[in-house]
This record gives sequence, structure tokens and C-alpha cells, in this order.
Amino acid sequence: MNAIVEAFAFFLGFLGWLMVGVALPNRYWRVSTVDGNVITTSTIYENLWMSCATDSTGVHNCRDFPSLLALNGYIQASRALMIAAIVFGTFGLVATLAGMQCSKVGGENYILKGRIAAIGGVFFLLQGMSTMIAISWYAANITQQFFDQLYPGTKYEIGEGLYIGWSAATLSICGGSYHIHTNNPPEDMCRRLW
Repeated sequence: MNAIVEAFAFFLGFLGWLMVGVALPNRYWRVSTVDGNVITTSTIYENLWMSCATDSTGVHNCRDFPSLLALNGYIQASRALMIAAIVFGTFGLVATLAGMQCSKVGGENYILKGRIAAIGGVFFLLQGMSTMIAISWYAANITQQFFDQLYPGTKYEIGEGLYIGWSAATLSICGGSYHIHTNNPPEDMCRRLW
């Protein structure tokens, strides 16, 4: 693999891992605005961990979800998938760093380095898939409730945390596919590069 392509793939995977870490604690996964006059306008927003409200004066009130078992199944599954994505991304970072041509791990054995980098690519793909499933499932529930005329609860819209998550998943999938689908170069070509 060309060293520049390899470094670019690692950068995409790292950026995707970082953005998953930003999307997970982001408070704005779903947002609803209750309109009134200037004094009574309030915004309600939620993520996987808490529900918050703010009024027009800027006062924020947040409360954690009281019970894990009382949550909807899709929120529990999204939590698990997002945490798994962080773990997969960590393994992907370690494996791709160890498998890069410029690393000293594995010595001059470029076939082993290529396989380790490909394993890192698989971890990045798993990270991207876990993130994409969690974010898309959460967004599907938001849109289903929003367009359901008989839904009695608060109707939410998609928040910025989901857009960050979709971007993170896309970057992770791209970085992982670069590591997997690029052939390992012959050993003599690597020696000529370095």
C-alpha cells in the first residue's frame, strides 16, 4: 500500500473514532421547541443519557434517565452500539498503527504488517457499522414518532449529535475500506520506498 494512502486511511479512521467520541455525549440527539411568547418559549432536547430543557432566559435543567430498564429498547441498543463503536475504533487505531509501513512493529515483514493493517481496517469498518446502525435506528424512531398523527408525546426533530454520528460512521467506513481493499505491496517494492 502506498504510504500516503495508508496514512490517509489511518487519518480517516482516527477522525471517525474522534467524532464518535464527540457524538456520544452530545446533548442534542433530538430537539423539540415549544413555542409561546418570548417568556414561555422553551427547548427540550435529549440524548442517550439524559433529558434537558432550556427556556428563553437561557436556564438549563437536565436530568439523567432514572432507570436503564425503563428506557425504550432502541435507546438501550443505541447505547450499546455506540460504546462498542468506541471499543472497535480503539482496537482499529492500535492495529493500524502497528501495521503501518513506517512503524517498527513487525520489523521488515511487510506481509505481516499488511495483515495487521487489514485487521485494523476491519475494526474501523465495525466501528462505522455500529455507529451507522445506532444513529440511523435512533433517527428512524424520531421520524416515525414525528409523522405519526396519533403519537401523544412530545414530537422531536433530528439534532446535531446525529449528524456528527453519521459523519463519523462514513469516515470510519472509508478509512477501514482503504485498509482492507488495498493490496499489500511486494516486499522488494517496500524496500525501494524506504
